[in-house]
Formats: sequence, C-alpha cells, structure tokens
Amino acid sequence: MTLSPKFAAVLFDCDGVLVDSEKITNEVLRVMLGEMGWHLSREECVARFVGRMLRDEADVIEAHTGQRIDEEWLMEFRRRRNVEIADSLEAIPGVVEAVRTLDEVYPGRLACASSADRPKITMQLQKIGLFDVFEGRIFSGVELDRGKPAPDVYLAAAAALGVDPAESAVVEDSPPGVEAGRAAGAHVLGFCPASPVHQSPELLLGLGADETFTDMTELPGLLTTRDRLDAHENSVATSR
Repeated sequence: MTLSPKFAAVLFDCDGVLVDSEKITNEVLRVMLGEMGWHLSREECVARFVGRMLRDEADVIEAHTGQRIDEEWLMEFRRRRNVEIADSLEAIPGVVEAVRTLDEVYPGRLACASSADRPKITMQLQKIGLFDVFEGRIFSGVELDRGKPAPDVYLAAAAALGVDPAESAVVEDSPPGVEAGRAAGAHVLGFCPASPVHQSPELLLGLGADETFTDMTELPGLLTTRDRLDAHENSVATSR
C-alpha cells in the first residue's frame, strides 16, 4: 500500500505525545512546590502546569508560596527531573512505529516543537530511539519570547521547514498546546488516551482541536491518504 501525505508537514509536541513524561515531570514539580509550602494534589498539578513553561508560571508560584523561582531553582528542578526521566521514561505506546511510518511519507518534514528545554527534548528522543527522525528539526519554546499557548514554537518550526503553518498538522495533547497549534493556523489533532495526565476529547475539541484520537496506531491513517491507484486496484479486487 502506498501512502501519500495529507499535509505539508507534521509538527509534534513532545511530552505526552511522543514520551510518557508528564507524570514524571509533574511529580517532581509537585514535590518541589510542596517544599516551598504549596501542597497540590497530583490532579491539581497536572491541571495547572501541563503544557506550560515554568518560567511563565513564576507569578502564580510566587502568589502561592511567597517565593520567586529563579534560574537556580529552575536548574535544580531540571536536574531532579532529568534523573527521574533517565531512570523511568518510556515512549507513548505505539508512537515509535507511527512516527517511523510517517517519516517515510514525510521525509524531512517532521518536527518536534515543545515547551521543554532543548536538553530535555534531546534526551527524551534519544531514550525512546526517535532522535534520528527529528535531528535538526527540534524546536524549544524556552528559546523563544513566548511559550504555548502562543503559537511561536509552531510558527518557528514551520518557517524552518519552509512550509505554510496553515498547511501543516500539529499533534498535541494539552490545552495550551492545542491553543498554540490553533493560533498558528494549523490543523490540530488532539491526542486523548485514557490517562490521568491527558485531557478529554471534549475539552480539546472545545479549545479548537480539529479532531481527536486515543491510540497512536491511528495516527498514520489520520495524516495520510492512500494512493489513488491503490484505491482503484482495491475497488477492482473487491468487486471480483
């Protein structure tokens, strides 16, 4: 079967889409906020911080703790987070196979556009065996003026690939990410598996996702079309 691309490029979020890291990162954050006196449940921490850059949440953290997070605090957070990720990170089920399939259909036109810092993105992609797919096409919101839900990281990725963001697809799982993809003008696919750190399809659709899916095995079919010749041959075979 020959597959053809439906879009000019596919722009992937990382955490929660490619890697099952949200529960790891948010637990480290929850513990560190607790050490500052702000005690959140796991559910509250996920709702408040998933998909956002911590530097953008400094005012919120200060309002609840009376302490301003600084670069030293962020470096300690990243250190503790990276230790946990290196020990227990796993790929989202089915995503490695899905991305490998899409890489054949979209050669050089897959990118990873994340709110995370570049070392984290790189480490995670290397750990799950997908760094080679995205090497040279990794974009970090930390390196831009605005993080998600602003569209900057997706606009930067599309510009680097030389494609119109409005002709691209974005794969996201968080509310800020969906809003960012929508603001970039892209076709947004919301990933909504049954998970404590993922959102409901209704929520992501309400925020502007064009469609949602629950299993990474579905993704190649959502981003490709079958060659017309294949479709015709299949019709002839069926009629026989």
